[in-house]
Amino acid sequence: MVDRIEGFLLVEATREEGRTAAERFCAPLDPWLTEAQRAELERRFESEYLVLARRSWQRTAERAQELRAEYEERYRVLRCRMVAAGLLACAGLVAVAGIVAVVC
Repeated sequence: MVDRIEGFLLVEATREEGRTAAERFCAPLDPWLTEAQRAELERRFESEYLVLARRSWQRTAERAQELRAEYEERYRVLRCRMVAAGLLACAGLVAVAGIVAVVC
């Protein structure tokens, strides 16, 4: 539920950014645009702004998944190495203890 609320708030904030950017873009064109043209241009600009933001979010999410998979694989390999090193150390200690027991 919290994720959906965060998503909604993020989209609404982005829409507002898009509206603001559209207004700034259209401001210098005001002398040449009718009210309807300005409104249509702002609407299209805002819509494209939101599309670009969503694409950016999607790329970010995809990259996060890629990084997660890479780090999980590295962690798995590291964990295997550490277990192997621990087993090797235990085997070494057992061998040393055996040698000491035979010598003494």
